[in-house]
Amino acid sequence: MNSQDKYSTWVEVDLGAIEENVHYFLQTTGRQFMAVVKAEAYGHGAIQIAKTACKAGASWLGVARAGEALELRAASIDEPIFLLGSTPPARMEALIDANVSLTFWSEAQLADISRAAEKVGSRANVHLKIDTGMSRVGVKPEEASHLAQEAVRIPSVHLEGVFTHFARADEADPASTDSQLRIFREIVSSWESSGLRPPLVHCANSAAALRRPEAWYDLVRVGIAMYGLHPSSACKLPGVVRPALTWKSRLAQVKVLPPGRGISYGHIYTTTSEERIGTVPVGYADGFRRVDGNEVLVGGKRVPVVGRVTMDKIMVQLDAIPGAQPGDEVVIIGSQDAERISAEDVADRWGTINYEVTSGILKRVPRVYA
Repeated sequence: MNSQDKYSTWVEVDLGAIEENVHYFLQTTGRQFMAVVKAEAYGHGAIQIAKTACKAGASWLGVARAGEALELRAASIDEPIFLLGSTPPARMEALIDANVSLTFWSEAQLADISRAAEKVGSRANVHLKIDTGMSRVGVKPEEASHLAQEAVRIPSVHLEGVFTHFARADEADPASTDSQLRIFREIVSSWESSGLRPPLVHCANSAAALRRPEAWYDLVRVGIAMYGLHPSSACKLPGVVRPALTWKSRLAQVKVLPPGRGISYGHIYTTTSEERIGTVPVGYADGFRRVDGNEVLVGGKRVPVVGRVTMDKIMVQLDAIPGAQPGDEVVIIGSQDAERISAEDVADRWGTINYEVTSGILKRVPRVYA
């Protein structure tokens, strides 16, 4: 039984593409590879993607929440896990016990981590986050050395790494990233001279892994690009890095409606002539946005979504596909014959970015791996 027979709508994930994409970055950078699998691996499914990435050579996994890290450990994934964001003090003991490396940027966090490590009876691995210009979380550059020295002095803490995050590495203008990298490099250089440099220095996200070799340091942290999605319109992937995700459904019903018939809630669309209207069992509760101008693929052609998107269903105008029948495949993201709708196409239509499109596909949509 195939996916089309079992599900109303589903996501197909090409694990071969994930493996090939990991190989590409390992070969081009020659550095350790951190597979960023936060947010359910950007909608691809965290556990399966984590296992696949590690099999392909990823030496680290990056997550954003305590629960994400512990879920990977519960799935018998033993590779190093790095929690990129903040950690609630109540979760620190469990994370340290699970050998998850933690981020810190303040003395208060360091004290909380130290206490938790002492209770567990294990040494906590920590990475210091430096805010070099993202203006989100992180210690100020001028305070970084003092905080690192504090970490080194605490027996229950191991300063495993230091990192920063670029705000504009995916843009055409390099000035902002140049500035951030200069600040970070000066700190790392001073630590190398003083013997404070930790084993892992990292700052390259997907965009920097693609085009900033001077930012590669000890490892690269690759998220969006590992899934074959462009970091931005100004930072495109090479052709060998390919998308892993396809989102599909099928026609549930096809009917011919007379002119003047209103479609869906509010009747914002009315047939102007006799029209073939298909119903597709996917809606905003699956992550399909309630906006105007949506299209899907049927019979290898783009067809318009008409009427309002509902919680579980959309309606499409099928006059261009006279042979369309119930059960026919519908592609929301992906290819069908020679036509393709990319995650970037959908993002443009929805007024957002490809990150949000794929990570917004809800869990009730089954992921099917091949």
